[in-house]
Amino acid sequence: MDAADLQKLASRTRSMREMGIALLVASALLALFLFQPSGPAHPPVARGAEAASTAPDAFARVPIEAKAAIVYDLAAGKTLYQKNADAQLPLASLTKLLTMYAAFSELSPATPIAIPADVTHLDAPHAFSAGQVFTLSDLARLTLTASLNDGAAAIAEATAARENRSEIAMLAGTAAALGLSQTYAVNGNGLDVSAMISGGYGSARDLARLAGALVKEAPDVAAATTGGTATAVSEGGTSLTVKNTDPMVGNIPHLLLSKTGYTDLAGGNLALVFDVGIGHPVAVVVLGSSPEARFTDGTALVAATFAHFAGVASL
Repeated sequence: MDAADLQKLASRTRSMREMGIALLVASALLALFLFQPSGPAHPPVARGAEAASTAPDAFARVPIEAKAAIVYDLAAGKTLYQKNADAQLPLASLTKLLTMYAAFSELSPATPIAIPADVTHLDAPHAFSAGQVFTLSDLARLTLTASLNDGAAAIAEATAARENRSEIAMLAGTAAALGLSQTYAVNGNGLDVSAMISGGYGSARDLARLAGALVKEAPDVAAATTGGTATAVSEGGTSLTVKNTDPMVGNIPHLLLSKTGYTDLAGGNLALVFDVGIGHPVAVVVLGSSPEARFTDGTALVAATFAHFAGVASL
């Protein structure tokens, strides 16, 4: 056997050895596959869940005076923070959000609304004279910005008349349509009916969803509540400018809606909707705080929300 033959024999031997090793490895892998348990003993943790478990809790040290509060991610349908979020409490002027949603669900923004004489005698804040006529859009912008009781009552009356039912039934139907199980109202402005009965009741969770729904239904009206003032002109040519009841609107980035509320029964209430990213609205609702602390509560929750999305404990 010459050198060439020896080289060929060595090459064939090496190839057979490599094939044998490959066969053994394949057999071992097949055995592992056939005899392993049907499911892993410890399912792998998704990266997102692992990140969420290790991220700092931006809401852990937020001091809240309010009886109830929520931070609700409207885009994700997720609660980021809650304190008694499902407790049913007096709403005060946050009831006006329900009235406005009902109106814009039933009426065109250009619908003329006349101010009835009976609503001009309601408790302050009020700003209109009997017989003045504004479009629904203009009247709503003024009413929500300055929390005007006469404007809300006029809008509630006009909406109930269009639906041919009582104001209570009209407001109840709107709450039911939105799935707000803790929300009902006995008037459209939220004023206390007596020392024991509020004009409207609801939970922080319900109000977060309601505020988000109104931003979608009437974005221009909601946007008016984010400025320091709002101005509109009646059909008779009378110009009216009102001041926002929320003094911190200029301090909240990407604000989409702001609404305050206060009565003796409710205490200090606040509802905010703001964007934490492009098309990513979040609602903050505070119920049963003090007139001053509703704003510090709201500011603290807004700051914690931005910290949460930045992945840090605080900003």
